[in-house]
Amino acid sequence: MSDYYLSILQGAALTVGVSLAALLVSIVLGLLGATAKLSGRPPLVAAATVYTTLIRGVPELVLMLLVFYGGTIGLNALMEALGSGEGIDINPFVAGVLTIGFIYGAYMTETFRGAILSIPKGQMEAAWAFGMGPAQTFVRITLPQMVRYALPGFTNNWLVLIKATALVSLIGLQEMTYLSKQASAATREPFAFFLFAAALFLVYTSVSLWVLRRINARYSLGVKRSTTS
Repeated sequence: MSDYYLSILQGAALTVGVSLAALLVSIVLGLLGATAKLSGRPPLVAAATVYTTLIRGVPELVLMLLVFYGGTIGLNALMEALGSGEGIDINPFVAGVLTIGFIYGAYMTETFRGAILSIPKGQMEAAWAFGMGPAQTFVRITLPQMVRYALPGFTNNWLVLIKATALVSLIGLQEMTYLSKQASAATREPFAFFLFAAALFLVYTSVSLWVLRRINARYSLGVKRSTTS
C-alpha cells in the first residue's frame, strides 16, 4: 500500500509542473488577449473576442481531446503533405499544458482587461507626458496597479486551473489523479486513494492561497489606509 501512496506523491509533483507551466501559458495569452481587446483595432478586438467566446463556451474535456487527438492527426497530415513519412505524436505533458493554458488564457484575458480598465487613464497619460514609452509606462505604472486589481479574479482562475489538471489523466499523463485511479483498480480501495489525492489538492490550493494573500498584501500597501482615512 505504501508504494501506491509514494507513486501518487510522485504524480503530485507532475501535477504541480503541469499547473505551473499552464499558468505561464495562460498569463502570456491573457496579456496578449487583454492588449488586443483594448487596442481599439477592429481585427485584434474581433480575434480576441472570438477566442474568449469560444473557449468559455466549449467544455474543457472536449478541448483537451481535440488538441491531443485532433492535433496529432493534423500534424501527421501536414507532415505527409510536406512529403515526410515520419509520424508525430504529441507528448501528453505538452498537450495538457498547452490545452489548459489555452483555455485559461481566455479567462485571464477578461481578468487582465478588467484590471487595466480599473486604472485611471489619466495616470498613463501623465506617464506619456513625462516622456515614458508604452513599455516603460506598462512596467512602471500599469503593471503594479493591474496586479492589485487582477488578483481576486486571478486567484479564482488559478484555483480552478489547478483542479482542471485532473483532466490530463484522460490522455494518459500519469499525474496523481491517474495514479490514484490505477491504485484503486489494483487494490479495490478507491476511497482511500482518492481521498489521499483530494488531500494533496487541498494542500496545494491552500499553499497557493497563502502565497497569493502575501502578494496581495504587498501590492495593496497603503491602499486600505488611504481609503479609511
